[in-house]
Amino acid sequence: MREIGIDEIIELLKNANKENIYDLDNYVHPADILEAIMDREDIHELLQQLPKELIAEIIEEADEEDQIKILQHFTNKEKSEILNSMSSDDVTDLIDELDEDKKSHLIGLLDKETREDVERLLEYESDTAGGIMTTEFLAIYDDKTIESVLKYIRSETDAETTYYLYVVDREHHLKGVVTLRDIVSNEMTTRIKEIMNPNVISVHYNQDQEEVSHVFEKYGFMLMPVVDDDNHMIGVITVDDILEIMVEETTEDIHRMAGINKEEKVDGSITDSIKSRLPWLIVNLITALLASAVIDLFSDTISKIVALSAVMTIISGMGGNAGTQTLTIIIRGLSLGEIDKENATRILRKEVVVGLATGGVIGVFVAAIAMFYEFNPLFGLVAAVAMILNMLCAAIAGYAVPIVLEKIKVDPALASGVFVTTFTDVLGFFFFLGLATIAMPYL
Repeated sequence: MREIGIDEIIELLKNANKENIYDLDNYVHPADILEAIMDREDIHELLQQLPKELIAEIIEEADEEDQIKILQHFTNKEKSEILNSMSSDDVTDLIDELDEDKKSHLIGLLDKETREDVERLLEYESDTAGGIMTTEFLAIYDDKTIESVLKYIRSETDAETTYYLYVVDREHHLKGVVTLRDIVSNEMTTRIKEIMNPNVISVHYNQDQEEVSHVFEKYGFMLMPVVDDDNHMIGVITVDDILEIMVEETTEDIHRMAGINKEEKVDGSITDSIKSRLPWLIVNLITALLASAVIDLFSDTISKIVALSAVMTIISGMGGNAGTQTLTIIIRGLSLGEIDKENATRILRKEVVVGLATGGVIGVFVAAIAMFYEFNPLFGLVAAVAMILNMLCAAIAGYAVPIVLEKIKVDPALASGVFVTTFTDVLGFFFFLGLATIAMPYL
């Protein structure tokens, strides 16, 4: 099948006859249509001739902020038709981004069934399994035959997916799971209880979305049921939702490690960027004063041996790089649940050994650089020892800081970087300038 470009998509939309609509619906992915129309002023004119179900699919491909922008181009009647064609979890995510007045307005546009689903989903925290699940799934009873189940599948067009069918009892307790392959490869008279797998893995509605993504990653599922405290099945989570969460969590961690709000976007406003970045830069300024104070303590030493000022920045900078390496590994390990009580001490020992080993190697190079400035072996030795000590402390700080922050319920990705950098700067200057002060008679 040939690829249809943006210009051709726009032409199909502008001349939206029956044939063109068929081509758009069958040969163009909604994400490609979204890419073609986004940021255009004539969005309503381009989309108004399309079936509302297709418009809903296009809007579902956008993030919540862009979904709101697109919907603003439609009348209330059109909004109602589009929202009722969208899946309940996507509508919930969209509505959850609005203030109370707009939220009430959009909820009022929903039909009774969709409204009940959305209001139920809004009760859950947005970053939990309940907040990301959809209530549109297929559940069957274990005493049904494959023939009756197939009839049921044909009649249910709103389900998120038919790859898996979950088996429940009359009180809706989760009992097992069957795949579509199980259904089509057995006789029509076979009872579901004979082919279902009772070992079904589920997640609790209150489980954090990041933990849920780990379960998906561990088992490689495409779909997972969500249950309440009494093991009643209340929804399902699909793998496409998990992929979005993984991107969201990764982006959030990257932003926070740089001291940036997770909401900041590359094409955001200047004001938003300043508000996002300035507070953490002020915190960095305060911590930088600590390093400056240490340098001031040894101002007499620096005034007598000018070469110290050139080498000390190398030692603090390399310590900061080493600390960031350890920090990145530890934060990722915490995020993936790879660090626990059983392996915490072993990981610390490993990082200490790595810090000493890398510090030793880098220390040799730093010693050579220091001797280039002063042509004094003792000056090189002082620089090498300071480098080893700072790399060791960088490894310990890179390990300990995120662990401690995790214990006191502070996001390690947000605050670890500035603390580790402060440690390596302050200690790097202190070790180097302190050792130089002690050895000054021989330098």
